[in-house]
Amino acid sequence: MVGRNMNYDMIIIGGGAAGLFCALTAGERGRRALVLELANEVGKKILISGGGRCNFTNLHARPENYLSQNRNFHKSALALYTPLDFVELVKRHHIQFYEKKLGQLFCRDSAREIVTMLLSECHKAGVEILTSCQVERVEENSHFTVSTSRGIFESERLVVATGGTSIPQMGATDFGLRLARQFGLKIVEPRPALVPFTLGPADRSILAPLSGISIDALARAGKQQFRENILVTHHGLSGPAILQISSYWRQGDPISIDLLPDSEASEILAGEIGGGRELKTILAQHWPARFAQAWTDLQGGSRPIRQYSTRELTRLGEEIHHWNLLPNGTEGFRKAEVMAGGVDTDQLSSKNMECRTLPGLHFIGEVVDVTGHLGGYNFQWAWASGFAAGDNC
Repeated sequence: MVGRNMNYDMIIIGGGAAGLFCALTAGERGRRALVLELANEVGKKILISGGGRCNFTNLHARPENYLSQNRNFHKSALALYTPLDFVELVKRHHIQFYEKKLGQLFCRDSAREIVTMLLSECHKAGVEILTSCQVERVEENSHFTVSTSRGIFESERLVVATGGTSIPQMGATDFGLRLARQFGLKIVEPRPALVPFTLGPADRSILAPLSGISIDALARAGKQQFRENILVTHHGLSGPAILQISSYWRQGDPISIDLLPDSEASEILAGEIGGGRELKTILAQHWPARFAQAWTDLQGGSRPIRQYSTRELTRLGEEIHHWNLLPNGTEGFRKAEVMAGGVDTDQLSSKNMECRTLPGLHFIGEVVDVTGHLGGYNFQWAWASGFAAGDNC
Protein backbone atom coordinates (compact mmCIF):
# COMPACT_ATOMS: atom_id res chain seq x y z
CA MET A 1 0.00 0.00 0.00
CA VAL A 2 1.36 3.42 -0.99
CA GLY A 3 0.30 6.76 0.44
CA ARG A 4 -2.49 9.16 -0.35
CA ASN A 5 -2.18 11.08 -3.64
CA MET A 6 -4.38 14.04 -4.58
CA ASN A 7 -2.38 15.25 -7.57
CA TYR A 8 -4.82 14.10 -10.26
CA ASP A 9 -7.43 16.02 -12.18
CA MET A 10 -9.17 12.81 -13.22
CA ILE A 11 -9.17 9.16 -12.13
CA ILE A 12 -10.41 6.61 -14.66
CA ILE A 13 -11.42 3.18 -13.39
CA GLY A 14 -10.90 0.76 -16.27
CA GLY A 15 -8.12 0.50 -18.83
CA GLY A 16 -10.13 -0.69 -21.79
CA ALA A 17 -10.91 1.14 -25.03
CA ALA A 18 -13.12 3.84 -23.48
CA GLY A 19 -10.96 4.41 -20.42
CA LEU A 20 -7.68 4.74 -22.31
CA PHE A 21 -9.21 7.05 -24.88
CA CYS A 22 -10.73 9.26 -22.20
CA ALA A 23 -7.37 9.43 -20.41
CA LEU A 24 -5.33 10.38 -23.46
CA THR A 25 -7.91 12.96 -24.50
CA ALA A 26 -7.85 14.59 -21.07
CA GLY A 27 -4.06 14.37 -20.97
CA GLU A 28 -3.77 16.18 -24.28
CA ARG A 29 -5.67 19.06 -22.66
CA GLY A 30 -3.17 19.28 -19.83
CA ARG A 31 -5.21 17.30 -17.33
CA ARG A 32 -3.32 14.88 -15.11
CA ALA A 33 -5.09 11.56 -15.55
CA LEU A 34 -4.67 8.27 -13.71
CA VAL A 35 -5.97 4.96 -15.11
CA LEU A 36 -6.63 2.10 -12.67
CA GLU A 37 -6.86 -1.33 -14.32
CA LEU A 38 -7.71 -4.56 -12.50
CA ALA A 39 -6.00 -6.87 -15.02
CA ASN A 40 -2.26 -7.27 -15.43
CA GLU A 41 -2.38 -5.32 -18.69
CA VAL A 42 -4.70 -2.82 -20.35
CA GLY A 43 -6.84 -3.42 -23.42
CA LYS A 44 -7.39 -7.16 -23.07
CA LYS A 45 -10.76 -7.04 -24.82
CA ILE A 46 -9.19 -5.06 -27.67
CA LEU A 47 -6.58 -7.79 -28.09
CA ILE A 48 -9.11 -10.60 -28.60
CA SER A 49 -11.54 -8.61 -30.75
CA GLY A 50 -11.99 -9.28 -34.44
CA GLY A 51 -10.20 -12.59 -34.26
CA GLY A 52 -7.10 -10.82 -32.96
CA ARG A 53 -7.21 -8.08 -35.59
CA CYS A 54 -9.58 -5.66 -33.85
CA ASN A 55 -12.57 -4.37 -35.79
CA PHE A 56 -11.73 -0.91 -34.43
CA THR A 57 -14.55 1.11 -36.03
CA ASN A 58 -17.22 1.15 -38.70
CA LEU A 59 -17.26 3.81 -41.40
CA HIS A 60 -21.06 3.81 -41.41
CA ALA A 61 -21.57 4.32 -37.65
CA ARG A 62 -24.73 6.35 -37.14
CA PRO A 63 -27.09 6.81 -34.16
CA GLU A 64 -29.52 4.26 -35.60
CA ASN A 65 -26.85 1.56 -35.24
CA TYR A 66 -27.22 1.74 -31.45
CA LEU A 67 -29.76 0.54 -28.90
CA SER A 68 -30.67 2.62 -25.86
CA GLN A 69 -33.81 3.45 -23.94
CA ASN A 70 -32.97 7.06 -24.82
CA ARG A 71 -32.67 7.01 -28.60
CA ASN A 72 -31.12 10.47 -28.77
CA PHE A 73 -28.53 10.31 -26.00
CA HIS A 74 -25.60 8.97 -28.04
CA LYS A 75 -26.04 11.34 -31.00
CA SER A 76 -23.93 14.11 -29.50
CA ALA A 77 -20.85 12.00 -28.70
CA LEU A 78 -20.97 10.16 -32.03
CA ALA A 79 -21.07 13.49 -33.87
CA LEU A 80 -18.28 14.91 -31.73
CA TYR A 81 -15.84 12.09 -32.49
CA THR A 82 -16.45 10.24 -35.76
CA PRO A 83 -15.03 7.06 -37.32
CA LEU A 84 -12.92 9.21 -39.65
CA ASP A 85 -11.38 10.92 -36.63
CA PHE A 86 -10.21 7.58 -35.29
CA VAL A 87 -9.03 6.48 -38.74
CA GLU A 88 -6.82 9.58 -38.88
CA LEU A 89 -5.25 8.60 -35.56
CA VAL A 90 -4.63 5.08 -36.86
CA LYS A 91 -3.01 6.49 -39.98
CA ARG A 92 -0.74 8.76 -37.94
CA HIS A 93 0.61 5.66 -36.25
CA HIS A 94 1.15 3.97 -39.64
CA ILE A 95 -1.12 1.05 -38.77
CA GLN A 96 -2.17 -0.85 -41.88
CA PHE A 97 -5.87 -1.66 -42.03
CA TYR A 98 -8.54 -2.83 -44.46
CA GLU A 99 -12.31 -2.81 -44.88
CA LYS A 100 -13.57 -6.35 -44.54
CA LYS A 101 -17.22 -5.64 -45.44
CA LEU A 102 -20.03 -3.23 -44.67
CA GLY A 103 -17.69 -0.49 -43.42
CA GLN A 104 -15.93 -2.75 -40.91
CA LEU A 105 -12.27 -1.73 -40.48
CA PHE A 106 -9.70 -4.23 -39.20
CA CYS A 107 -5.98 -4.10 -38.50
CA ARG A 108 -4.12 -5.88 -41.25
CA ASP A 109 -1.63 -7.26 -38.78
CA SER A 110 -2.65 -7.42 -35.11
CA ALA A 111 -4.98 -5.86 -32.55
CA ARG A 112 -1.87 -5.30 -30.46
CA GLU A 113 -1.14 -2.32 -32.72
CA ILE A 114 -4.25 -0.51 -31.45
CA VAL A 115 -3.27 -1.07 -27.81
CA THR A 116 0.28 0.06 -28.55
CA MET A 117 -1.10 3.18 -30.25
CA LEU A 118 -3.30 4.02 -27.26
CA LEU A 119 -0.45 3.49 -24.82
CA SER A 120 1.83 5.65 -26.93
CA GLU A 121 -0.73 8.46 -26.95
CA CYS A 122 -1.26 8.09 -23.20
CA HIS A 123 2.49 8.28 -22.57
CA LYS A 124 2.78 11.36 -24.76
CA ALA A 125 -0.10 12.98 -22.85
CA GLY A 126 1.43 12.24 -19.45
CA VAL A 127 -1.20 9.70 -18.42
CA GLU A 128 -0.30 7.41 -15.52
CA ILE A 129 -1.50 3.79 -15.67
CA LEU A 130 -1.58 1.31 -12.82
CA THR A 131 -2.32 -2.33 -13.68
CA SER A 132 -3.09 -5.21 -11.29
CA CYS A 133 -4.90 -2.55 -9.27
CA GLN A 134 -8.08 -3.60 -7.50
CA VAL A 135 -10.46 -0.84 -6.47
CA GLU A 136 -11.67 -1.65 -2.98
CA ARG A 137 -13.76 1.39 -2.10
CA VAL A 138 -14.93 4.67 -3.63
CA GLU A 139 -16.11 7.56 -1.49
CA GLU A 140 -17.32 11.06 -2.32
CA ASN A 141 -17.03 14.09 -0.07
CA SER A 142 -16.41 17.24 -2.13
CA HIS A 143 -14.01 15.05 -4.13
CA PHE A 144 -13.59 11.35 -4.89
CA THR A 145 -11.40 9.07 -2.82
CA VAL A 146 -10.51 5.76 -4.45
CA SER A 147 -8.98 3.15 -2.14
CA THR A 148 -7.14 0.41 -4.03
CA SER A 149 -4.74 -2.46 -3.56
CA ARG A 150 -2.00 -0.08 -4.70
CA GLY A 151 -2.83 3.01 -2.72
CA ILE A 152 -5.40 5.69 -2.05
CA PHE A 153 -5.98 8.24 -4.80
CA GLU A 154 -8.07 11.39 -4.82
CA SER A 155 -9.46 13.59 -7.56
CA GLU A 156 -12.27 16.01 -8.27
CA ARG A 157 -13.38 13.85 -11.20
CA LEU A 158 -13.99 10.12 -11.44
CA VAL A 159 -14.68 8.33 -14.71
CA VAL A 160 -16.14 4.82 -14.62
CA ALA A 161 -15.01 2.88 -17.68
CA THR A 162 -15.24 -0.63 -16.27
CA GLY A 163 -17.09 -2.16 -19.22
CA GLY A 164 -20.01 -4.56 -18.96
CA THR A 165 -20.43 -8.11 -17.74
CA SER A 166 -19.82 -9.83 -21.08
CA ILE A 167 -16.98 -12.38 -21.31
CA PRO A 168 -16.42 -12.82 -17.55
CA GLN A 169 -13.60 -15.26 -18.32
CA MET A 170 -11.64 -12.17 -19.44
CA GLY A 171 -12.16 -10.60 -16.01
CA ALA A 172 -15.39 -8.67 -16.68
CA THR A 173 -17.40 -7.84 -13.55
CA ASP A 174 -20.43 -5.79 -12.56
CA PHE A 175 -18.28 -3.35 -10.56
CA GLY A 176 -19.33 -0.33 -12.62
CA LEU A 177 -23.01 -1.14 -12.12
CA ARG A 178 -22.51 -1.59 -8.38
CA LEU A 179 -20.71 1.73 -8.22
CA ALA A 180 -23.58 3.42 -10.08
CA ARG A 181 -26.07 1.98 -7.60
CA GLN A 182 -23.87 3.14 -4.72
CA PHE A 183 -24.35 6.71 -5.91
CA GLY A 184 -28.07 6.30 -6.46
CA LEU A 185 -28.15 5.95 -10.26
CA LYS A 186 -30.78 3.86 -12.01
CA ILE A 187 -29.77 0.83 -14.04
CA VAL A 188 -31.43 -0.49 -17.18
CA GLU A 189 -31.51 -4.24 -16.58
CA PRO A 190 -28.35 -5.74 -18.12
CA ARG A 191 -28.69 -8.60 -20.59
CA PRO A 192 -26.41 -10.43 -23.03
CA ALA A 193 -26.25 -8.87 -26.52
CA LEU A 194 -24.62 -9.98 -29.75
CA VAL A 195 -24.95 -13.51 -28.42
CA PRO A 196 -25.78 -16.94 -29.93
CA PHE A 197 -29.23 -18.49 -29.38
CA THR A 198 -29.83 -21.88 -27.80
CA LEU A 199 -32.64 -24.11 -29.06
CA GLY A 200 -34.85 -26.69 -27.38
CA PRO A 201 -34.08 -30.42 -27.49
CA ALA A 202 -36.33 -31.21 -30.48
CA ASP A 203 -34.82 -28.61 -32.83
CA ARG A 204 -31.32 -29.14 -31.48
CA SER A 205 -31.39 -32.91 -32.02
CA ILE A 206 -31.92 -32.35 -35.76
CA LEU A 207 -29.72 -29.29 -36.25
CA ALA A 208 -26.77 -30.01 -33.94
CA PRO A 209 -25.17 -32.54 -36.35
CA LEU A 210 -24.98 -29.63 -38.85
CA SER A 211 -22.74 -27.60 -36.53
CA GLY A 212 -20.45 -25.40 -38.60
CA ILE A 213 -22.78 -24.99 -41.60
CA SER A 214 -23.34 -21.34 -42.58
CA ILE A 215 -26.15 -19.97 -44.77
CA ASP A 216 -26.92 -16.51 -46.12
CA ALA A 217 -30.23 -15.50 -44.56
CA LEU A 218 -32.35 -12.69 -43.20
CA ALA A 219 -33.17 -12.90 -39.48
CA ARG A 220 -36.06 -11.05 -37.87
CA ALA A 221 -37.16 -10.31 -34.31
CA GLY A 222 -40.10 -7.99 -33.89
CA LYS A 223 -39.65 -5.06 -36.28
CA GLN A 224 -35.88 -5.54 -36.65
CA GLN A 225 -34.19 -7.58 -39.35
CA PHE A 226 -30.60 -8.24 -40.42
CA ARG A 227 -29.24 -9.82 -43.59
CA GLU A 228 -26.02 -11.79 -43.14
CA ASN A 229 -25.02 -15.40 -42.54
CA ILE A 230 -26.49 -17.65 -39.88
CA LEU A 231 -24.36 -20.42 -38.39
CA VAL A 232 -25.58 -23.71 -36.95
CA THR A 233 -23.90 -24.59 -33.63
CA HIS A 234 -24.05 -27.56 -31.25
CA HIS A 235 -26.40 -25.59 -29.02
CA GLY A 236 -28.47 -23.62 -31.53
CA LEU A 237 -27.77 -20.76 -33.91
CA SER A 238 -25.09 -18.10 -34.23
CA GLY A 239 -23.48 -16.13 -37.07
CA PRO A 240 -23.65 -12.38 -37.80
CA ALA A 241 -27.39 -12.21 -38.54
CA ILE A 242 -28.25 -14.09 -35.35
CA LEU A 243 -25.86 -12.08 -33.18
CA GLN A 244 -27.34 -8.86 -34.54
CA ILE A 245 -30.93 -9.86 -33.94
CA SER A 246 -30.17 -11.21 -30.46
CA SER A 247 -29.75 -7.66 -29.15
CA TYR A 248 -33.44 -7.02 -29.90
CA TRP A 249 -34.76 -10.39 -28.77
CA ARG A 250 -36.58 -10.97 -25.49
CA GLN A 251 -37.04 -14.28 -23.70
CA GLY A 252 -40.16 -16.06 -24.94
CA ASP A 253 -40.28 -14.30 -28.30
CA PRO A 254 -39.91 -16.22 -31.58
CA ILE A 255 -37.44 -15.36 -34.32
CA SER A 256 -38.15 -15.66 -38.03
CA ILE A 257 -35.56 -16.54 -40.68
CA ASP A 258 -35.81 -16.04 -44.43
CA LEU A 259 -33.69 -18.82 -45.90
CA LEU A 260 -33.95 -17.56 -49.49
CA PRO A 261 -33.86 -13.76 -49.21
CA ASP A 262 -33.00 -13.23 -52.89
CA SER A 263 -35.45 -15.72 -54.42
CA GLU A 264 -39.14 -16.52 -54.41
CA ALA A 265 -39.53 -20.01 -52.96
CA SER A 266 -43.04 -20.52 -54.32
CA GLU A 267 -41.80 -19.96 -57.87
CA ILE A 268 -38.92 -22.40 -57.38
CA LEU A 269 -41.25 -25.10 -56.09
CA ALA A 270 -43.95 -24.38 -58.68
CA GLY A 271 -41.38 -24.89 -61.42
CA GLU A 272 -40.83 -28.44 -60.19
CA ILE A 273 -44.49 -29.50 -60.06
CA GLY A 274 -44.98 -32.80 -61.83
CA GLY A 275 -41.30 -33.65 -61.60
CA GLY A 276 -39.75 -36.60 -59.84
CA ARG A 277 -37.11 -34.85 -57.80
CA GLU A 278 -37.38 -34.82 -54.03
CA LEU A 279 -37.91 -31.63 -52.07
CA LYS A 280 -34.52 -31.92 -50.35
CA THR A 281 -32.78 -32.30 -53.73
CA ILE A 282 -34.40 -29.14 -55.05
CA LEU A 283 -33.50 -27.17 -51.93
CA ALA A 284 -29.94 -28.51 -52.03
CA GLN A 285 -29.45 -26.37 -55.14
CA HIS A 286 -29.73 -23.33 -52.85
CA TRP A 287 -28.44 -24.62 -49.49
CA PRO A 288 -25.81 -27.12 -48.34
CA ALA A 289 -27.24 -30.60 -48.90
CA ARG A 290 -27.06 -31.57 -45.23
CA PHE A 291 -28.98 -28.47 -44.24
CA ALA A 292 -31.65 -29.19 -46.89
CA GLN A 293 -32.01 -32.68 -45.43
CA ALA A 294 -32.30 -31.43 -41.85
CA TRP A 295 -34.72 -28.63 -42.72
CA THR A 296 -37.06 -30.97 -44.58
CA ASP A 297 -36.89 -33.39 -41.62
CA LEU A 298 -38.17 -30.53 -39.44
CA GLN A 299 -41.03 -30.12 -41.92
CA GLY A 300 -42.05 -33.76 -41.72
CA GLY A 301 -39.62 -35.28 -44.19
CA SER A 302 -38.84 -35.06 -47.91
CA ARG A 303 -40.87 -36.61 -50.72
CA PRO A 304 -40.87 -36.39 -54.51
CA ILE A 305 -42.29 -32.99 -55.41
CA ARG A 306 -45.23 -34.52 -57.35
CA GLN A 307 -46.52 -36.00 -54.10
CA TYR A 308 -47.13 -32.54 -52.59
CA SER A 309 -50.42 -30.76 -53.04
CA THR A 310 -50.51 -27.13 -54.16
CA ARG A 311 -51.52 -26.18 -50.65
CA GLU A 312 -48.54 -28.04 -49.15
CA LEU A 313 -46.12 -26.37 -51.56
CA THR A 314 -47.56 -22.97 -50.69
CA ARG A 315 -47.03 -23.70 -47.00
CA LEU A 316 -43.46 -24.87 -47.62
CA GLY A 317 -42.73 -21.72 -49.59
CA GLU A 318 -43.97 -19.63 -46.67
CA GLU A 319 -41.89 -21.70 -44.23
CA ILE A 320 -38.75 -21.09 -46.29
CA HIS A 321 -39.23 -17.33 -46.06
CA HIS A 322 -40.61 -17.40 -42.53
CA TRP A 323 -38.86 -20.22 -40.71
CA ASN A 324 -40.08 -19.56 -37.19
CA LEU A 325 -38.05 -20.79 -34.26
CA LEU A 326 -38.50 -20.28 -30.54
CA PRO A 327 -35.10 -20.00 -28.85
CA ASN A 328 -35.14 -21.30 -25.30
CA GLY A 329 -32.45 -18.77 -24.37
CA THR A 330 -29.00 -17.52 -25.27
CA GLU A 331 -25.49 -18.64 -24.41
CA GLY A 332 -25.38 -15.83 -21.87
CA PHE A 333 -22.71 -13.34 -20.91
CA ARG A 334 -20.04 -16.02 -21.30
CA LYS A 335 -20.46 -15.87 -25.09
CA ALA A 336 -21.97 -12.40 -25.48
CA GLU A 337 -19.77 -9.87 -27.25
CA VAL A 338 -21.29 -6.99 -25.28
CA MET A 339 -23.74 -6.17 -22.52
CA ALA A 340 -26.99 -4.39 -23.35
CA GLY A 341 -28.50 -2.16 -20.69
CA GLY A 342 -26.43 -0.44 -18.03
CA VAL A 343 -26.42 3.01 -16.47
CA ASP A 344 -29.62 4.82 -17.43
CA THR A 345 -28.66 7.60 -19.85
CA ASP A 346 -31.41 9.91 -18.59
CA GLN A 347 -29.14 10.53 -15.60
CA LEU A 348 -26.10 11.51 -17.69
CA SER A 349 -25.17 14.56 -19.74
CA SER A 350 -24.87 13.66 -23.41
CA LYS A 351 -22.18 16.34 -23.73
CA ASN A 352 -19.61 14.84 -21.36
CA MET A 353 -21.18 11.70 -19.82
CA GLU A 354 -21.35 13.41 -16.41
CA CYS A 355 -23.87 12.38 -13.79
CA ARG A 356 -26.54 15.07 -13.45
CA THR A 357 -27.03 14.46 -9.72
CA LEU A 358 -23.35 14.16 -8.80
CA PRO A 359 -21.04 16.52 -10.73
CA GLY A 360 -17.59 15.12 -11.35
CA LEU A 361 -18.80 11.52 -11.78
CA HIS A 362 -18.79 10.21 -15.37
CA PHE A 363 -19.74 6.88 -16.98
CA ILE A 364 -18.46 5.90 -20.43
CA GLY A 365 -18.32 2.92 -22.75
CA GLU A 366 -20.13 -0.38 -22.32
CA VAL A 367 -21.27 0.27 -18.74
CA VAL A 368 -23.69 2.88 -20.17
CA ASP A 369 -27.04 1.90 -21.71
CA VAL A 370 -25.79 2.32 -25.28
CA THR A 371 -25.16 -0.85 -27.29
CA GLY A 372 -23.93 -0.95 -30.86
CA HIS A 373 -24.57 -3.37 -33.66
CA LEU A 374 -21.98 -5.97 -34.63
CA GLY A 375 -19.09 -4.72 -36.74
CA GLY A 376 -17.00 -2.07 -34.98
CA TYR A 377 -19.85 0.05 -33.67
CA ASN A 378 -19.17 -0.66 -30.00
CA PHE A 379 -15.54 0.37 -30.32
CA GLN A 380 -16.68 3.60 -31.96
CA TRP A 381 -18.94 4.23 -28.97
CA ALA A 382 -15.95 3.61 -26.68
CA TRP A 383 -13.83 6.18 -28.56
CA ALA A 384 -16.69 8.70 -28.82
CA SER A 385 -17.90 8.49 -25.21
CA GLY A 386 -14.32 8.49 -23.94
CA PHE A 387 -13.53 11.56 -26.02
CA ALA A 388 -16.69 13.35 -24.81
CA ALA A 389 -15.74 12.85 -21.18
CA GLY A 390 -12.06 13.64 -21.65
CA ASP A 391 -12.58 16.72 -23.80
CA ASN A 392 -15.38 18.38 -21.85
CA CYS A 393 -14.40 18.31 -18.22
